Amino acid sequence: MSDFLDEMARSSAERVAEAMRRESADALTERARLAPPPLPLRLSPAGFDVIAELKLRSPSAGILGDAHQDWLGRAAAYARAGAAAVSVLTEPSRFDGSLEHLRRVSGVLRPLGVPAMRKDFIVDPYQVLEARAAGASGVLVILRMLPRGRVAELLDMAAAHRLFMLLEAFDGTDLEMARDLTAARKPREQTILIGVNSRDLRTLEVVPGRFAALASQLPPRRPAVAESGVATPADARIMMQLGYRLALIGTALMARDDPSELLAEILNATRSVQT
Repeated sequence: MSDFLDEMARSSAERVAEAMRRESADALTERARLAPPPLPLRLSPAGFDVIAELKLRSPSAGILGDAHQDWLGRAAAYARAGAAAVSVLTEPSRFDGSLEHLRRVSGVLRPLGVPAMRKDFIVDPYQVLEARAAGASGVLVILRMLPRGRVAELLDMAAAHRLFMLLEAFDGTDLEMARDLTAARKPREQTILIGVNSRDLRTLEVVPGRFAALASQLPPRRPAVAESGVATPADARIMMQLGYRLALIGTALMARDDPSELLAEILNATRSVQT
């Protein structure tokens, strides 16, 4: 594990311990049970989709434009422009995120029929319950941070609460784990996405060639997501041609005063191409 992921894993575990002191797992489970039902992740029959990301700060780019201003309006704009889901960073120390952001974004998106996904450095099933209680319909899990057994526990918790899951990989070893863990799970019973993140975790720079290098190793029957480094319609078209079904786009959208324009351009470009 990289120094960055190690730092995030420790911080995440500390947040879980603190949260458990405030609220027991049983109490949180009851809150999750009473939350509005999760929204399904609906992928367009036209072919390509975007998970648009709401993040206020990035370790590599710092504060992202006017992100701290109308972030709720930005989330709604993503949904209205055609995002399949909105990813919400809830990590506080390096991304300025919070579960309150997730709760409020989920509330704004629900009338629009678009699910929210919790993106964090999840290390414990308790955090899946937190996501569900806050109104999320999905969670992201970084494979490299966790042993196989813990990822299986997280998948089981997500399935129990009808959440979709995005399993994030950085290399072939991660993808092998994803294949093993999802092989016996029926796609119609649990929506699992497989993501490839092109960011180098030591330098935090994007390595675009990673998408092509790992495309042949993507698990079958699971929609593949290109993460990091997709900033233009041309980038998205390349991802589609490599076999990726979605892109998770954060920094490029957060940098725009009007993210709807870029999102529409990406969807129009990818959905008009025949492969």
